[in-house]
Amino acid sequence: MRTGPARLAAALSLALLATPALAQERFTVTRTEVEDRKPVFATVESVREVEARTRIAGTLRTLAVREGDAVTAGQVIAEVFDQKIPLQLAALDARLGALEAQRRQAALELERVRQLRASGTATQARLDDAQTALDVVEAQLAAARAEREVLAEQQREGQVLAPQAGRVLAVRGTVGAVVTPGEPIAVIATDRYVLRLRLPERHARFLRAGDAIEVGARGLSARPDAMLGRGEIRLVYPRLDSGHVVADADVQGLGDFFVGERVRVTIAAERREAVVIPAAFLIVGPGVDLVRLASGAVVPVQRGPAREIGGQPGVEILSGLLPGDELVRP
Repeated sequence: MRTGPARLAAALSLALLATPALAQERFTVTRTEVEDRKPVFATVESVREVEARTRIAGTLRTLAVREGDAVTAGQVIAEVFDQKIPLQLAALDARLGALEAQRRQAALELERVRQLRASGTATQARLDDAQTALDVVEAQLAAARAEREVLAEQQREGQVLAPQAGRVLAVRGTVGAVVTPGEPIAVIATDRYVLRLRLPERHARFLRAGDAIEVGARGLSARPDAMLGRGEIRLVYPRLDSGHVVADADVQGLGDFFVGERVRVTIAAERREAVVIPAAFLIVGPGVDLVRLASGAVVPVQRGPAREIGGQPGVEILSGLLPGDELVRP
């Protein structure tokens, strides 16, 4: 009986010492913006697709690529052969040979007339005629050489080049087929890939460039639990397409994907204001959750999904609290 009052005084002293610490662990209820995230499927798309086209008419003689091959800019992927060009080149070569012979003959004649003119045997008019004849042959020779360069360039244009580096999506040419100028031989996807999202138009006002997305496993992955990580929406197209809003997201590691492959992503489908409190202030009970107010009252609340608040685990409160309520940590 003598020790009872002493024990009571010690307990009161401990309670008084603990009161300041408890007073500091308070939280004032406010409304904050939260995101409701939604899982959707996105497809891997190339930022740009280009076509490798023929530049001359002829027969497709070689085809060096197939679907899925990686190509570099300027790489020869096919060759078009025009059978008339070699014949025209042979005719020009023969013509050039004849003109070369004429030029040599005209040069010899000019030199002989110059010697005769020096000795006074030939007139100045004859010398001028010999010079003019050599000039005409040299002009014809230069024109024939330029014509040959044009034909040689046309022959080189038979090579179908990859306009940009990337991956071949489709090959539309067939070896032995006759092609016309401008006909596409292959479709090439550039090296840069994005995830393209198509969402119902009700989500249009919530999508913004710079929003983070969570990217799940690729559809063709051998490990469905292998996560790709995070990405970022880079562009929201300002036009609805068949009742859908379209957006592109940048994600690292899409280089070995198939164009059109589906990937599961999680986006912020809606933003709204809600009451969120730190998880440490919630008293989880069997069938009912409680919080303690600064007044000492304990009130039941309806708990919502888990959230973050100030970088710490939090929980959304659907009902039972109002902005301005002050909570104490249990």
